[in-house]
This record gives sequence, structure tokens and C-alpha cells, in this order.
Amino acid sequence: MPEVRVEEAQRFMEESLLAGGAPLSEAKAHADLLLHADIVGHYSHGMNRLELYINDMKSGVCNPHAEQIILKETAATAWVDGCDGLGATVGNFCMDLAIKKAKEFGVGWVAVKRCNHNGMAGYWALKAEKEGLIGMSFTNSAPIMVPTRSKQRACGTNPISLAAPATGGDSIVVDLATTTAAMGKVEMQVRKGEPLPEGWALGPDCKPTTDPQLAFETGHLLPLGGFEKTSGYKGYCLSAMVEVLCSGLSGSRATHNVPQWSHTQTEAPNLGQCYVAVDPDCFAPGFGERIADCLQHWRNLEPVDPTLPVLAPGDKEKKNAKITNARGTIMYPQSQLDSAKIFAERIGIRPLEAVKA
Repeated sequence: MPEVRVEEAQRFMEESLLAGGAPLSEAKAHADLLLHADIVGHYSHGMNRLELYINDMKSGVCNPHAEQIILKETAATAWVDGCDGLGATVGNFCMDLAIKKAKEFGVGWVAVKRCNHNGMAGYWALKAEKEGLIGMSFTNSAPIMVPTRSKQRACGTNPISLAAPATGGDSIVVDLATTTAAMGKVEMQVRKGEPLPEGWALGPDCKPTTDPQLAFETGHLLPLGGFEKTSGYKGYCLSAMVEVLCSGLSGSRATHNVPQWSHTQTEAPNLGQCYVAVDPDCFAPGFGERIADCLQHWRNLEPVDPTLPVLAPGDKEKKNAKITNARGTIMYPQSQLDSAKIFAERIGIRPLEAVKA
């Protein structure tokens, strides 16, 4: 696949967001959010999403100049109005607030309404982990999951993320959609021209499909676990749990009332999000050592395939980031570069430049 220098990808995303109407500070913050996803190998949530964010700003769905408002507050909690701001703007405001409360009172729990898409959920959990705290973040989304036994979609990808520090600079990072895969993963299969794995999505006949374009157009993803016989109801229940923490606490729209995120969207989604920070020093001493012990124990398990060692949660992303940063480039499908060229011409910025072979 073609390679793009990391700083060039960052430049292109920042300039795109500026052209879309974002202030420089927020363009940089949001580009950092998207760049993180590409660097750790989750291309579905990186540059792949850029055009949607620009469209949201151009159409008025997102207000890149919005300032968030604390509606209700206690020592350890806050209810916030995101005011339809950019995902990184709202995410930074809310997680910074949760971190501040956790450092002072042990726990910071922030629920926020009127949000837009906030990128890769794990990015926000890591923001707290870097401060020596346990971080968690959750968001609801447009209806894209077909609940167990249903023909209709009603729940979201509703991701769950947690990051926690361990001794020696190590950490555990959990970041997962409550569907078998996020819709962005389907989009990347379309870009690469590759079929879907079995069990990701249903076609219009409510039968499994491996055709990524058909799955994208139908928009019916299976819960984490797949069908009922393979415990797909667990993914359905996890999605429902995230709904409680997001729309339930914040007063935002429930997933089944959220409009589909698209290039032609004109209605603000009013998503609900939840950001949590916890100070482990408020509990039993030795937290970091115990987490480090778990991580090393898992990594030292005997693998079924000697060429595929057992990984701790977050190891794959750390490895991808190390390789990407050492190489200095991000590998994108050619179709991604083709789309970026057309997009750059439309908004009037310098096109994305790949490394010359």
C-alpha cells in the first residue's frame, strides 16, 4: 500500500479541518485524535472519517466554535452540554474535567449531551491513564446493531474503553465496539476491496453477508458474539449498558432516535457520552504492580501457534504505533489517497502527498 509521512497526514488533516471552519487549536486537537487511530492501526477511525467531520461543520450539524457548559456539578460528577462541538473539543473538555475531579476527590464522572462523533474511544481513556489514573469512556451512536432475534437495527456500536497504568511504564488498554466490528471496519474492507469475515453483518434479507458494499448499504451489524447460539446477546446487552451510561445519564437522544451519520446529514445527532477517571491510589496499595503482574502473566502463556504470541489488551496497538513511528509513515489503501485527492480539490487545500517509490 502507498505510504504517507506521519507529519504529512497530520498536515492534511489539520488543513482540512481549518478549511471546514475549525479554529486552529481545535483543528490540531481533532487531527491528533484521528492521527492516533491511524498510527495504532485502527484506520476506520482515522483519516477515513475526516470528510464526515468536515461535512458536519459545513452543514451546521457541528459547531467547531462551541464552548461546553456545565449544567450540574458535584465534587465528583458533572452533567455537561456539549453544544454540538467537535468530538475532540467535547472529549478534551469532559475528560480534563473528570481528571481534575479524580485528582482531587478520587473519582471524576462526566456525562455529556449534544455530542458529535468523538473518534476512537480508547484515545480518551488513555488521556486519563497518562495522568496515572484509570480512564474510561463510552458513547452511544446511530442505530447500526441488530439486537438478538430482531430484524431491525436499534442499538449502536456503543464502544467501551478502559486504560489503566502499570509499573514500568506499562498499561492495559481495552477498546472495543459492542458490535462484532464497527461500521468503519466495513468501510475499510470496501476501500481495500476485500470481503468481510463471517459474522460481521447482515444483508437486506437478514442473512449473513461477506459483501462489504452490501453490508455498508444495508447497515445491519451483528452484536459482539454474532447470533444467539454464539452468545450475541452479550454484545447486545453491553450496547444497552453503554446506552444507560450515555443517553440515560446525559439526557441525549437514545440510539434508536439518532440520525444515521452520513455525507448528507443535516440534523445534529445529539449523542450522549460518558468520561470517567478514577485514582487507584484511593484503593488498595500496589495497584500498578498487580496490573503489571497480570499483563506479564498473560503474555507468558504458551501460545497455540508459536509464531503468534499471546497479547495483553492494548499490545497490538502499541506494537503498531512503535512500527509506524519508527518507519515514519502510515500505510493507506490507494482508494483512500484517491478520495483524499478529490476531497482536497473540493475544499481548496494542498493534496495529500504519498512517499515517492
